Amino acid sequence: MAKIVLSKENLFHNLNLISKHAGSKDKVAVVLKDNAYGHGLSQIASLAQEFGIKKAVVRTLDEALLIEQYFEDILILNQNNHSSYSHAFHIALNSLEDINNIEPYSKVHIKVDTGMHRNGILPNQVKEAILGLHKRNIEISAAFTHHRSADNLSCDFFWQSSVFRAVKEDVKSICEELSIPIPCFHSANSSALFRHKNFNEDFARVGIAMYGYLENDPTFKLPCLKPVLSLWANKISSRILKKGQSIGYGGTYQAEEDMTVSTYDLGYGDGFLRINEKQDYTTPKGYKILGRVSMDNLSLNTDDNEVCIFEDVKDLAKLQNTISYEITTSLSTEIVRVIK
Repeated sequence: MAKIVLSKENLFHNLNLISKHAGSKDKVAVVLKDNAYGHGLSQIASLAQEFGIKKAVVRTLDEALLIEQYFEDILILNQNNHSSYSHAFHIALNSLEDINNIEPYSKVHIKVDTGMHRNGILPNQVKEAILGLHKRNIEISAAFTHHRSADNLSCDFFWQSSVFRAVKEDVKSICEELSIPIPCFHSANSSALFRHKNFNEDFARVGIAMYGYLENDPTFKLPCLKPVLSLWANKISSRILKKGQSIGYGGTYQAEEDMTVSTYDLGYGDGFLRINEKQDYTTPKGYKILGRVSMDNLSLNTDDNEVCIFEDVKDLAKLQNTISYEITTSLSTEIVRVIK
């Protein structure tokens, strides 16, 4: 069976760099949505807890329920059913309309749209949101936003930061008027965290950096992160391909000499994005993927019983004209994840 190997050493290396830059482990919330970016939700959650992280961010209630035992606070970003279910759960408020769907005494993080124009209330709707939540006895535990271009060399990061600073002051003022506690504030994702020289928010939401990647403009000084996930495949069969013979669908790879080829148990049915004869991919040990990747298998010029398909997904992402975490999040949940 194909497998995913998770490096505990690399994960802890990354979390150490992240927590030091943020100021402490308490100022880090690990983003575990979409099966922990394909790495394995329960596996990464247990390791993050072991490291000392107390906050997590997920997409759905189902994800939150699976990791409730590991964290003190869990932010649920996109859940249509707005019951909190647990004292540890915090619900993201993405629109004013959602206020009436949230159960009283729930905990809410108000999302403010400072320029992403995707989810969240507008800055001029903050007072209406706070009043509406307060009227329904809903606890406002945080206000937050999301940067659209923290990874790019542009002024967008500073513009959104300025908008959010004004939002913070409005929130504080309104809460003081109502004599309710001032909530936490957070805006930094992985890229934004490392744009700060002296990080001063309550915590950062760290996703892709924890897993060993940052897609930032190379102009920025970036930390030395290490990939956590490696993908491995096992041999199904081997054969001698004679000179002139072809292999796979369409026969698009033709042997230039007699050679040993083997088929391995990994394909696009497992979420390994399809590679064809127009793309040249080499594994870490120098083996070539021959011809087209099939639904359930691929061919390599080796007869090793087990082959590492990638240790660092950046080269494969570049080949596929995408980003690292599109590839990792595409990997099937059926692939076994092991921690080493």
